Amino acid sequence: MRLLAFNGSPRKKWNTATLLQHALEGAEAEGAKTKLYHLYDLDFKGCISCFACKRIGGKSYGHCAVNDDLRPLFAKIEKADAVLIGSPIYLGITTGITRCFLERLVYQYLVYDPERSSLFGRKIRTAFIYTAGANEAMVKERGFDRNAQGTEMVMERIFGSCESFFVTDTYQFDDYTKYVSTAFSEEEKKKRRDKQFPLDCKKAYELGARMVRKE
Repeated sequence: MRLLAFNGSPRKKWNTATLLQHALEGAEAEGAKTKLYHLYDLDFKGCISCFACKRIGGKSYGHCAVNDDLRPLFAKIEKADAVLIGSPIYLGITTGITRCFLERLVYQYLVYDPERSSLFGRKIRTAFIYTAGANEAMVKERGFDRNAQGTEMVMERIFGSCESFFVTDTYQFDDYTKYVSTAFSEEEKKKRRDKQFPLDCKKAYELGARMVRKE
């Protein structure tokens, strides 16, 4: 089993990346091979609306025609058994680079037909881990979870399955005194990180294990 993970956070050693790493450890404990990619290290843009992946008889039908850093990753995804994407929530939705990645990943396999077909060709497991500085009540009140649901529905349509979970009220800075952040209590944030974040990491570990476990 092969699990590929993609970090949509600009930080490589903070909340999102840490959770993804725990998920990979869970997958590896089940005997899977894993790989983590940091999207901010890659050179690519979002969909350019060329429609080459939709052109009847075209040489790129069903595959993105743009030749950049995503092309070899899409080839790897087509051989993978599971894909995990992690992203912090920026302005109510995943980071811009995560959205660009998802546009390119999903659109090439999406068919404009009444059957809502997928050109991916088989079913694999996909999942999201979201991190948010907002607390759980704010996530629901402001619709962050609802914003994510549309993308998750498309992922399920294209790849066969999708699950997700939010990690909320995250610890955002290593020193809150250096930043304007009076909306938050550093003491309460630290208490929650010490108590809740290890539980979230355990949940991520279990997610990774579950994604590669044979039924």
